[in-house]
Amino acid sequence: MKLSRLTLALLCLLLGTFARAEPYQIVTEEWAPYNYQQGDQLTGMATDIVQAIMMLTGDSFDVVMVPSMRSSLVLTNRPRTIMYSMFRTPEREPLYKWVGPIVEEAIHPYQLVGTPPVDSLEQLRQAPQITTRHAGLIPDVLEAQGFTNLQKRATSSQQLYRMLLAGRTGIIVGDTDAGVAYYSAQLGIAPGTLRRVPVTLYRSALYIAFSQDSDDATVAAWAEALDQLRASGELARIQQRYAQAMAYDRLP
Repeated sequence: MKLSRLTLALLCLLLGTFARAEPYQIVTEEWAPYNYQQGDQLTGMATDIVQAIMMLTGDSFDVVMVPSMRSSLVLTNRPRTIMYSMFRTPEREPLYKWVGPIVEEAIHPYQLVGTPPVDSLEQLRQAPQITTRHAGLIPDVLEAQGFTNLQKRATSSQQLYRMLLAGRTGIIVGDTDAGVAYYSAQLGIAPGTLRRVPVTLYRSALYIAFSQDSDDATVAAWAEALDQLRASGELARIQQRYAQAMAYDRLP
């Protein structure tokens, strides 16, 4: 069968496009207990969910941990990129394609037991300082809520707790309750040392985000796989496994 020059040109163009297409890559950052490094192994609740999804879809995309605060930049600038886990906000909504939710979480401030208790939003706003990470969603949310007493110096979760224990700050904000339990265990913080301030500063669900150029069929396949995990009870089993491991009862 003879092919016209136009047909051959279109075929070459199509094959060239496939050849140049970027393979999918998954990125995440250190944010326990959802995604974190344990030895040389990447683990966490969201990591297990993503791996379970790929078992169902047949995908074997590389997963790369990048420094905190850089994962969203990679998601925005690299073609065919998937990121977990990310809070889905109105500002982020049009930027990515979404699969989820994988879990709903809330952010509370924490202080040391034995210090004057803070119990209201107004008291938080009047506190000498509240320490957060130097960048990211949480400091942005707090600034939007009118907080003018933020100390944005921490570059990691561990640094937040070390600053609190050293008396360099009186209140920290940065992790979910599960994250606080995880880092307390990692840093050897005794039960009863930290007090959760009874003010919810942020509540939302964590999702898997796809760059806008991702194939709709791939996004739909992941969404369907997540629905299967939810229907089978496997999603709840993964969540419960980490809930038990984090020892929530260590927090007052």
